Amino acid sequence: MKNSNLPTDELKKYGIIGEDHTFSKKLSAEDIQKFLQGYTIVADNDKNRATFQLTDNNTQLKVIFLERDKSLPEILKNSEKRIEYSDIMEFSNKLPPALPALEKKAFIFDQETGKVAEFDFIRHTTGLTAIIADLRDATETGRYKIELQKLKSFLQDKIDQYPEIAKEITSDLNIISKEIGTVDGILARQHNNSQKQEESDIQLNINDPDLYQEANRMREEEELEQEEKRRFRR
Repeated sequence: MKNSNLPTDELKKYGIIGEDHTFSKKLSAEDIQKFLQGYTIVADNDKNRATFQLTDNNTQLKVIFLERDKSLPEILKNSEKRIEYSDIMEFSNKLPPALPALEKKAFIFDQETGKVAEFDFIRHTTGLTAIIADLRDATETGRYKIELQKLKSFLQDKIDQYPEIAKEITSDLNIISKEIGTVDGILARQHNNSQKQEESDIQLNINDPDLYQEANRMREEEELEQEEKRRFRR
């Protein structure tokens, strides 16, 4: 790995290094080291996101621009109330235009740390499903399934439009399809548990000693009242 041939003009253009060729103070020593090893730097601003990655033995800078369907402050605020979902679409001014790419994200607020964690539907699918299953909330599970189905539909359309990359898309599609099957199983269990709980509540009501005694008391009072009426008619 060589650092002497860094694309300095490009790095300056995006504020990654300054005029003195030192890295931005916004980047930690760990960030810089990872960046030089090929890791991606992500920059967020409202609805916009840009990613930067060194390629070709650190001689080229790969830049990708993306746009969210919601602003970052809105996402962070909403995630404090429930799991927030967001789509990030890649856009480019290159000719010919780049193949469209969609990233679907879930943002989950961690009560213990007070921070919001971001999960990618492709890279973190298994972990994301586990977190949602632990909530034991059929409504949230249903919302998650809808988002999975949206991504599946997008990928299916993409295969038809770009058969030259069908293999790559199919790999992502298989991940999402498998997860939808897992979520269907979770929903079925949650539905069964809900029904069992309702049946249990009914059974508890029937066997509640207080309710049983109250019913007996009312029946005895009604029988006494009927007896009094019969005596009066005599």
